[in-house]
Amino acid sequence: MSAYRSDLDAFGRHLGGRGLEASRIDRRELSRYLSGLRAKGISARSAARALSALRGFYAFAAAHLGFDRDPTADVSNPKAGLALPKALAESEVEALLRAPDAATPLGLRDRAMLELLYASGLRVSEIVGLGRDAVDLEAGILRVTGKGGKERLVPFGKSAAAWLARYIEVARPPLDGKRSPHLFLSSRGAAMTRQRFWQLIERYGRAAGIRRRLTPHAIRHSFATHLLEHGADLRALQMMLGHADISTTQIYTRVSPSRLQRVYDEFHPRSRRRGAQEESRRRGAQEESRRQGALAESRPKASSDGPPRAGAARKGADRHTGPTPGRGKISR
Repeated sequence: MSAYRSDLDAFGRHLGGRGLEASRIDRRELSRYLSGLRAKGISARSAARALSALRGFYAFAAAHLGFDRDPTADVSNPKAGLALPKALAESEVEALLRAPDAATPLGLRDRAMLELLYASGLRVSEIVGLGRDAVDLEAGILRVTGKGGKERLVPFGKSAAAWLARYIEVARPPLDGKRSPHLFLSSRGAAMTRQRFWQLIERYGRAAGIRRRLTPHAIRHSFATHLLEHGADLRALQMMLGHADISTTQIYTRVSPSRLQRVYDEFHPRSRRRGAQEESRRRGAQEESRRQGALAESRPKASSDGPPRAGAARKGADRHTGPTPGRGKISR
């Protein structure tokens, strides 16, 4: 809300500086104001937010202040472009997961939350809202209520299951003085809040040596990106993330160039990898042909006079073996 209030204050200063009244400006003046924001270096996304704030203001003014015109009615949102998610490297994730001190109850809770967040890709609101009965440790399944109250089943791995079981057995009972139905509890026994979890992730990010500002959504992005890089199916990923439209999930194909390169190399007939494989096979065939040729040349060649006559062969054999008793034929 503070951002929208700031946008309206800025618009008010703009009107005051030009001697204009909010009830009298038209679409052209509003477009000039938005262009001025962009000229000052304001991002398209921030300019779109400012326009959204003004739409809300003029809708309120028409209903309660008697304004008879809405200059925002035919103004299009500034194109914000594609906001590509920024995933952590796998080594950064490992460092982040090791950051909490699991020897303390709260550190153990935090380690379990981070492990589960990376293992499942939940939104921050989903993980702090998990109920104790939403977890099936034996099956490795979470029952998650996402946007619009839609429920989905999300798997998680053995590492997250082990840390979660340890938290439930060791750390959660001392925190649960109020018999809370929530899975993750604060030091006072209440449900963990979104704001507190954001603070914890920022703190553990600094402790892990991650220089950029870290958010829970960055871990969700990392979950999705790493799954795709290791060959996950896009439809399965859509279901795990709880996206209503697969086009939302497809954004991760734009930030996983290594996976795209592997797919191209594996399936395109003229890819570099396939070309290298064909070249390797060609060289192997040439080497085998040379080897076979060398073997053929090393074998003794037959006499140019043709095979020995039977009589000559018999005489030669008689010199070495003598006649076979009782048969008059050479011994073989």
